[in-house]
Amino acid sequence: MKKKELDQFKKILLEEKKKILGHLQSLSDSAEEEEIIPSGDSADIASLEINHANLQKIGKRETYLLKKIDLALEKIENGTYGECENCGEQIAVARLQARPVAQLCIDCKTEQENTERKFTSRDVEEDVDEDSGSEEGEELE
Repeated sequence: MKKKELDQFKKILLEEKKKILGHLQSLSDSAEEEEIIPSGDSADIASLEINHANLQKIGKRETYLLKKIDLALEKIENGTYGECENCGEQIAVARLQARPVAQLCIDCKTEQENTERKFTSRDVEEDVDEDSGSEEGEELE
């Protein structure tokens, strides 16, 4: 990959990191403000708890994305950015433009998703078989 392209990706990643850090800070400030608010009726308290749980979930996702951004920046520095972690081939620039933190080429990512779907489908089918098997057993007794 050309230095100019790497510099562009580095700039994009740094901007995204800055945006996420700012958002995480505002989430943290928001959570602190909610703790200061005096408690109200049970509906108010439940609403605050749901809000807090949602903020935590968003925060976890963004923290995970930050780790991926840091990894991508590290790869830019050590010259391995844009290499598929599975097959070692170059990840298409168009894919990196769409998802700068991509770690797999499109073929490996598609294969990974198909494998995940296969296992997810199998788990669901096994749950259904187990459920129907126990129901049938109960009917026979």
